[in-house]
Amino acid sequence: MSTSEPQRANGLLTFDWPLRVYYEDTDAGGIVFYANYLKFFERARTEWLRACGIDQRALAESDGVLFVVKRTALEYSAPARLDDVIHVMSRIERIGRASVDFHQEAWRDGTLLACGDIKVASVSAGAIRPVGIPASVLEGLRRGPQKSVSGNASTMAMPAPFKSSCSEKPM
Repeated sequence: MSTSEPQRANGLLTFDWPLRVYYEDTDAGGIVFYANYLKFFERARTEWLRACGIDQRALAESDGVLFVVKRTALEYSAPARLDDVIHVMSRIERIGRASVDFHQEAWRDGTLLACGDIKVASVSAGAIRPVGIPASVLEGLRRGPQKSVSGNASTMAMPAPFKSSCSEKPM
């Protein structure tokens, strides 16, 4: 499958990354272990960057810049189970000089499973101190996904309007 075309929700660019729930993702109760949503959200952000033409390994090697998660806030609404196909919808809320705020939601068949607000910081690889996001990366983030990525990204209509934050109800 190929990456979704950039979509707009509430006027903002979004990205869909589908994934399947494996046995390793579940807990003793047979549902997705809560911390695994952080992994799912990380994968979706990574694939978004890749689709924007941003290679994180090359960025670290050539510019000495890494992206690290500075803050997360997650809310869980419904469980996912083994073999479910989940769509992680990601949207950039704000791009700062040295950070990017994402809003992400995990959906299954029109049901919101979890949502998260994640702040990712740009830091120097050596000192792990904040540094400005390189201009080429800012350009890619603002432009959005432009190319296919290997893997399982697909085109999918928004399952429901994005919340503006995890503390709000869907519009």
